[in-house]
Amino acid sequence: MTAEAPAGLSADITGLPSWTLDEGQLGDLELLLSGALPPLHGFMAPAEVDSVTADGRLPDGTPWPVPVTFEVPASAIKPDAARLLLQDPEGTPLAVLDITDRTPAEPDLVRLAGPVTGYRPAEHGPFRHLRRPPAEVRAQLAGGPVLAYVTSAPLHCHQIGQLRHAAGQLKARLLLLPMVAGPAEIVARPDALVRTVQAAARHLPPQTQVIPVPLRPYHAGESGELALRAIVAAAYGATHLLAEKPVAPAAPGEGGTRPGPVIPVLSPGDWAYDPVAEVWRPLSLIEAGTERTDLAPGELEDMLDRGIEVPAWFTPPAVAQELRRARPPRSKRGLVIFLTGLSGSGKSTLARALRDALSERGERTVSLLDGDLVRSLLSAGLTFSREDRDLNIARIGFVATEIARHGGIAICAPIAPYAQARQEVRRAVQEVGDFLLIHVATPAEVCEARDRKGLYAKARAGLIDHFTGVSDPYEKPDDADLVLDTSVLTRQEALDAVMRLLTDGGWLPPAKPGA
Repeated sequence: MTAEAPAGLSADITGLPSWTLDEGQLGDLELLLSGALPPLHGFMAPAEVDSVTADGRLPDGTPWPVPVTFEVPASAIKPDAARLLLQDPEGTPLAVLDITDRTPAEPDLVRLAGPVTGYRPAEHGPFRHLRRPPAEVRAQLAGGPVLAYVTSAPLHCHQIGQLRHAAGQLKARLLLLPMVAGPAEIVARPDALVRTVQAAARHLPPQTQVIPVPLRPYHAGESGELALRAIVAAAYGATHLLAEKPVAPAAPGEGGTRPGPVIPVLSPGDWAYDPVAEVWRPLSLIEAGTERTDLAPGELEDMLDRGIEVPAWFTPPAVAQELRRARPPRSKRGLVIFLTGLSGSGKSTLARALRDALSERGERTVSLLDGDLVRSLLSAGLTFSREDRDLNIARIGFVATEIARHGGIAICAPIAPYAQARQEVRRAVQEVGDFLLIHVATPAEVCEARDRKGLYAKARAGLIDHFTGVSDPYEKPDDADLVLDTSVLTRQEALDAVMRLLTDGGWLPPAKPGA
C-alpha cells in the first residue's frame, strides 16, 4: 500500500509517496544498502536486466547471475513520481528510491529501477545483533582463506563432516551464512533456521562464525543461485564457497560464455555414513555395502511430524532439539481448520460441532472464528465489496495464525469466496503451524432452499449487494484437503470425516475405545 510519508521526517523526504516492503523486498534492500551485492547500489534498469538475462553480465561486463528488481502495483505510484520512500511493515522509513526507469511487468505491476539511499538501518528480523555489515566481517576475516556455506536448511552430520574436511584441507576459517529473507527448509521460520545452524556450529572449529544474511531464493536455476551465493559470501570475506550438494559439470553447449562464480565453489562430492568408524566420510573411503546415505526425501519431516526420535548418526542431538522446537509433532502443533463454502452450506453447523467434539476430548485448546460472529466484532463496519471481503479474511487469518503460533487449534468458518485470500491465509499459517482447507461443497440450490434468513431472496430482489452465489462469484478451491457435501451427508457423517482427517494426519490421537 502507499501513503504519505510519516510526519517528523527530514524535509527532503517529507511528502514523498511511500511503499511498505514485503519480506523479500526488505532483504533485497538490506543487501543493497549493506554492500552485499557489489557493484549494485540499486534496483536494475531494463538494460541491466536484459544483459543479465541474456549473457549473465551487467552492461559493463561485470559477471552477474540474476536480475535484482523491484515491482509494485501500477496503482501504487503516480506516473510522474520521481522518488519513493521505502518503509518496513511498522511504517519505519528505511530508504529512498530515486526512480530512473519504470517498466510494465506482470499484469497490474510496474517495475521501478534506480539507486537507493539509506535513511536509517533496518530493525526488522530475528537475530538482528548477529547481522553484521559485510565490510566489518570481511575486515575481521582478512589474512587467510575463509570457507563459506550459504544455506536455507539446517546443517546435519553430513554437512558438518564436509565442512570440517574442506576447511581442514584449505586451512580455512568457517563462515556460515543462514538465509533469513525467505521461508527456511524443514523449519519454516528464519529464526528457527539460525538456531539450528548455531547448534551445528558447536561441532565445528571454535572460530566458526554464524552471520544471518537477508538473502532469499531468486528461482534463477541451480547455477544462478549458486553464483549469487558466491557473490554474497565474497562480500562477507569468503575466499571459497562450499556448495550444498555435488555440483554437476555443465553439459556440452550449456552455459555458453556465461561467467562462473566470483570465488571458487567446492563440490562436496558423494558422502555417506560409515557405521564402522561412526563418522561421515567420502563414499570412496567406505566399504561398499556398509554405508548409510541420507534419509529419504521427506523422511526427516515425517519423523518430526510423528514425534519419532531423529537418529544421532544423521544429526547431532543439539540440532535435533532445535528441530523439535521449530517443528513439534502434529499432535502438539498449532493448526488452522478453515471451512469455506456458500451461505447455507453448513459451515457454521459443522464448525460448532467440530469445536464441541474437540473440546469434549480435551486434548487440544480450540477457538472458533465463525463468519457471522467475526463480522459483528472483529470486522464490524466492513462492507461486502471484494476489498472488504479480503480484509475480513485477512483479519480472520491473522487471529487464527496467532492461535496456531501458540499451539492451539483455530476453526474458521467464513464464506471466503476468493482463492487468493484463502491462499494468503494458508501461507501465513504455514509459517507457524499447519493449515487444512475444507470445502463445504453443498450445491447452491440446496443452500438457497435452506435459507432461514431469506438472504438469497433479498439478494435476488436487489436488496443485498455483492451476495456470493447470486451477484458475486464463489471461486471453488482446487487445493482443499477435504470436500464435503452436506446435502448427502448428515452432520455426524460430516463431523466424522473431519475427525478422521485429523486422526489420520496425526493432529489427534485415535479416540479411546468407548469414548
